[in-house]
Amino acid sequence: MVKKKKPNLNVKIGSLELKNPVMVASGTFGYAEEFKSLLDLKKLGAIVTKTITVRPRQGNIAPRTCETPAGMLNSIGLENPGINKFLQKKFSFLKKLGVPVVVSIAAEETPDEFEVLIKQLEPVREVSAIELNISCPNLQKKRLISQDSQATLEAVSAARKLTDKCLIVKLSPNVTSISEIALAAESAGADAVSLINTLGGMSIDVKKRVPKLGAWVGGLSGPAIRPVAVKMIWEAYNKIKIPIIGMGGIMDIDSALEFFIAGATAISVGTANFINPQSSLQIIAELQQYLMSNNMQNLNQLTGKLKACKD
Repeated sequence: MVKKKKPNLNVKIGSLELKNPVMVASGTFGYAEEFKSLLDLKKLGAIVTKTITVRPRQGNIAPRTCETPAGMLNSIGLENPGINKFLQKKFSFLKKLGVPVVVSIAAEETPDEFEVLIKQLEPVREVSAIELNISCPNLQKKRLISQDSQATLEAVSAARKLTDKCLIVKLSPNVTSISEIALAAESAGADAVSLINTLGGMSIDVKKRVPKLGAWVGGLSGPAIRPVAVKMIWEAYNKIKIPIIGMGGIMDIDSALEFFIAGATAISVGTANFINPQSSLQIIAELQQYLMSNNMQNLNQLTGKLKACKD
């Protein structure tokens, strides 16, 4: 009996080479050190850090999270130590792991802050990629960069000129056309887009008649948003040529497969980390088994292979 060859899980996104396509999403995994006793971090495809800003941020007022049906709301407000302390104190652990590190960055006031952040990250060899977070819903802004195709084009174009590292642009689902925004990011030089960020949401304590979040509104994540994420990945996949990193309610192998079949090159596990820190590693193992069971040698045979319904 001939033993089946293990499928190749490697994927390439710009200059970013991953041994498998499963990442952990920004804001749900801290700076990785918090999870070191819970799973073998070296088995992950990549680690995406909490979003970093130029200056330290205390974040939004408590309470910052609450459960909702099939999901959760958060309004953390990008709490982080700022770029200088991140590089001095948080990055030392990450760079020793031997796992690709994607540093997520955001501008608090103007897109010019991206320049400051990228210039500090560009010379750091262990930074494998930069995620341009232009879609955080918890900064109390009337309009996000990623809600306007021209603003997206300008921000990504400016960032592209400053770095040769893999540049990933994180997009918002709170738009009329995700394809239009994804096309703007692609034409500006992005190596990939990651979608989706959280959906805007609100939850009310009906007994007290007060919002459950201190900031009143927040970002909805978890299985509740998965159908929206899958649809938007499929829409973007049919319009752009650059890779898509899918996220939004991925909890297990079946939900992960939806994203690959819809068109994702890689995935990022988020809310599931709070429930089962082993989720990412379980998905990696089961993804390999799925490919073997279906006689697939690599992920190219799965990505975007959505079939038409039969009568």
